[in-house]
Amino acid sequence: MSRSASLAVIGAGVVGLCTALQAQRQGYEVTLIDRDEPGLGASFGNASYLATELIDPLSTCKTLRAAPRMLLDPNGPLALPLGYLHRILPWLMRFIAAARPKCVAQAREALLQLNRAALPAWQRCLDDIGAAEQMVASGYLLVWESAGRLEDAKTHAAYLQQWGIRTELVSGARLAELEPELAPRLSHALYFPDACQMREPYRLCLQLFAVFKQRGGCFVKQGVRSIRPDERSIGVVMVEGVRDFDSAIICTGAWSRQLLKDVGLDVPIEAERGYHLTVEGKASLIKRPIGSAERRFVMSPLKSGLRAVGMTELGGLKLKPFKRRFAALRHHAYALLPSLRRDTARVDEWMGHRPTLPDSLPVIDHHPRYSRLLFAFGHQHLGLTQAAISAELVIDLLSGAPPSIDPAPFRVDRF
Repeated sequence: MSRSASLAVIGAGVVGLCTALQAQRQGYEVTLIDRDEPGLGASFGNASYLATELIDPLSTCKTLRAAPRMLLDPNGPLALPLGYLHRILPWLMRFIAAARPKCVAQAREALLQLNRAALPAWQRCLDDIGAAEQMVASGYLLVWESAGRLEDAKTHAAYLQQWGIRTELVSGARLAELEPELAPRLSHALYFPDACQMREPYRLCLQLFAVFKQRGGCFVKQGVRSIRPDERSIGVVMVEGVRDFDSAIICTGAWSRQLLKDVGLDVPIEAERGYHLTVEGKASLIKRPIGSAERRFVMSPLKSGLRAVGMTELGGLKLKPFKRRFAALRHHAYALLPSLRRDTARVDEWMGHRPTLPDSLPVIDHHPRYSRLLFAFGHQHLGLTQAAISAELVIDLLSGAPPSIDPAPFRVDRF
């Protein structure tokens, strides 16, 4: 395929934006298509933390054992609306099956490869567009409030060390030095000195989009109804008509399943609903992203304010947000930062949809029959983390270049 060929990138979240830019670097004429403005999906509301240490899939025996307790806790991190249970049962069966040790080991190795390549890929992307300042060497702190959980921290540190992930066990004066506002309520923490964050995920998306436009990219704000592939082109059926492209890449996150059904593929992707609160003007209360090992939520200091992100609600694409999930986030944030309870700062609430597959791996692949149709979606909690490396991989597949990572674990037909 000629490098000047036309390419449709469907989906303008952070994965789609990185993919569109990477295609432009390789000489493709790129049209970006989304029903919304760029960056307003799951990319808008994440913690802006590049979580490269999350190398275990979501489905493990440990997770399954903890699930009943988390579901019963009114402030717990896991929720399953009863009205959605019948719809999600087939996916849950696949998710449980993915906890087999062999499946976990395979998924861990694939996630490890992606995450090791994630920061260098982001650095290449940001350097190219003159936005290196967006990525900050912030470090990350995983905290425990209970002194009785000290062995948990030590065990976790030893586990991560075998995969080359550096941590420092901190408490007392060292913990107070790292996070003076939090330290009085904490027993100990693991400090990840190599961790990075983005300054603000939505502003990052806007910057990626601005450079895409400056380089001649075309943006079409329309919903995509279906895909019509053949051996010579890819027809994209939109609300206002059909456009043909030499090739297309689907980066539509949790909304990808129906588009794939149109081309003969049934991929078990689920919309995992995540919630956030952003407290305006309070980012200075913490110095870096903070994860609570016991409360299972994350706080990050962003340009827009202090953001608290959490909840895994298996509720699909259509249900409205539940107010009690925001209340749970407030409960946890106020417990670690009591000064927020007395504050009158504006608090914004948001809910979005994480695209999650049973084995926690994304799809980065060609269509088995139509090589001009490709996919990059399904990154669960790691969409921001893995966006730049996923873009490089899918454009390598498009152009026929040898990919830097074995793409076999990310096949679209692996289920």
